[in-house]
Amino acid sequence: MRTIDYYFSPMSPWTYLGHARLAEIASKHGATINVKPVDYGRIFPASGGLPVSKRAPQRQAYRLVELARWRDHLGVPLTVHPKFFPYDPSLAARLIIAADGRGTGAAMRLAGAILKACWAEERNMADEEEIASIVREQALEPRGLMAAAKSDEAQARYDELTAEATELQVFGAPTYVYNKELLWGQDRIEFLERALEKQG
Repeated sequence: MRTIDYYFSPMSPWTYLGHARLAEIASKHGATINVKPVDYGRIFPASGGLPVSKRAPQRQAYRLVELARWRDHLGVPLTVHPKFFPYDPSLAARLIIAADGRGTGAAMRLAGAILKACWAEERNMADEEEIASIVREQALEPRGLMAAAKSDEAQARYDELTAEATELQVFGAPTYVYNKELLWGQDRIEFLERALEKQG
């Protein structure tokens, strides 16, 4: 079975722009996605990255241009200045981790819904009640999933995935790893698909 390791932040607009396309490509080529949300608040200091607010003004300005450009190119709804960004993504990440044990595709569906909620619907993904409503919308049971997300096990898994990503030299979101090759950014999905086709 071909597998893609998918390292991302549920707060990343670039992850949002590539998420549905990743799911489609994996399905098309019979690949399994290992869903791995990680803490870029810890990865950035190790990799030389900076959160958006600490980047140079010209980099911040160009980021907005690129978001609008990709939004229009892909025809994906996206607000370049969403009301609730940045937010603490740790609860959302641990919910996705907890959902990974809830059946085929549950973690991918929940991740996609959380990303869309932030970037297209301007919902607060750090608010427990709001995020619980997202869980319900994905036909998942929020009480049990929230309890699992707040468990020591979920935090340990989040820490483990973050350490794993750091060791692999992941530095940005999203990063796809296939056959030990890192592909950073939703604009590298074409190269991921080419690699899958070669294995066809």
